[in-house]
Amino acid sequence: MRDQEPSSAGPVGGERRLSTKEAAELLGVKPETVYAYVSRGQLSSRRVPGGRGSTFDAQEVEALARRNRRENGGSPGSGGELSVRTRITLIDKDRYYYRGVDATELAARHTYEEVAEWLWTGRLRPGVTFTAPEASVEVARRAVDALPEHAAPADRLRVATIAAATADPLRFDLSEDAVLGTARTLIPTLVAALPPVRHDRRGKGPLAHRLWTRLSGRPADEASLRALDAALALLVDHDLAASTLAVRVAASARAHAYAAVSAGLGVIEGPLHGAASGLAHRLLLDVLDHGDAAPVIADELRAGRRVPGLGHRLYSGEDPRARALFGLLEEIPRAEPALAAARDIVATTARHTPLHANVDLALAVLTASSGMLATAGETIFAVARTAGWIAHALEEYGERPLRMRPSGLYTGPKPPRPLPEEDLWTPRE
Repeated sequence: MRDQEPSSAGPVGGERRLSTKEAAELLGVKPETVYAYVSRGQLSSRRVPGGRGSTFDAQEVEALARRNRRENGGSPGSGGELSVRTRITLIDKDRYYYRGVDATELAARHTYEEVAEWLWTGRLRPGVTFTAPEASVEVARRAVDALPEHAAPADRLRVATIAAATADPLRFDLSEDAVLGTARTLIPTLVAALPPVRHDRRGKGPLAHRLWTRLSGRPADEASLRALDAALALLVDHDLAASTLAVRVAASARAHAYAAVSAGLGVIEGPLHGAASGLAHRLLLDVLDHGDAAPVIADELRAGRRVPGLGHRLYSGEDPRARALFGLLEEIPRAEPALAAARDIVATTARHTPLHANVDLALAVLTASSGMLATAGETIFAVARTAGWIAHALEEYGERPLRMRPSGLYTGPKPPRPLPEEDLWTPRE
């Protein structure tokens, strides 16, 4: 429980002081966020003499409010990239960290659900598993089953998300506990709503085990399940990717968690984002069919296409997610042909442009060697990233509403202009 608010926050020692409530209103955040600013050293507070509350220097609060607006793209026509403060993921020098902890080490030692809990709360819950209410699963499953057979993974997951939202009358509660409750049930609902490839309708056990039956008709060995679980953990979050930014924009407008996740799913279908592993999967199969990467790579370059599964704009060296996942795939004997094909792709392309494998190529090795469809990587990516989207939505709910509102730089005709003339159109007989 927070300190009791002072009854008055007038001048103390000759300077203008603000109560927690007044500071929160000026900053456009919740009172809890004001205390978070204090803990980060961005604000100083002072106890009220003879009271239990805290006050804040008005000038210091106003300066922080101005800085927030400037850093969050609030200055019109700045032309700079949008910068958003976050405590979730740091990408630095070919490594990345979840709340300051090496993400690849977390994925190596903990399950997807445990990593998700760390991302949401900063606490580990050993052995945690996510389960969904049967009512939520049924409504989501019925909605997904009504889609055409050729529906894409993002279509199925988006429909399942919307259906699950309709079954949750408390979805508009944006408190942290409520949003975390949504997260822990929505993710397993998405998995359960997917049509099973193998007839296994179990709703318990690690999420990776349940997801496997939705993606592969083969029985899973422990090494394969471990690789899938690690892939989910490695893909949980990756800073402000395009889909994550869409989620934060939705959360900034105070859309509920289901709507925020739906916004992310709407962006993830792009070939430069969640669907990229499908392109790498098809490339990998072509190389396996030819027995040689050279003619396949030549065809890609001749068509003016970039070779999928290689390079990453945030890593000058090897994508750490790919390195971690490749290491696990090497323990699976049936993955060796696909691994060899991936190495051939990297080596062949290096003659033209030295690029390292990224996580899309590693994910393609997993899906191709497990008898999964090319779209399976997109499903894995979307399910994994849902946890990260929830983390970013939670963080955004603690910020000033509608702060994700950049100003447009108008380049159209100079106003005022006369009203346009009406087009004369005569319908045919």
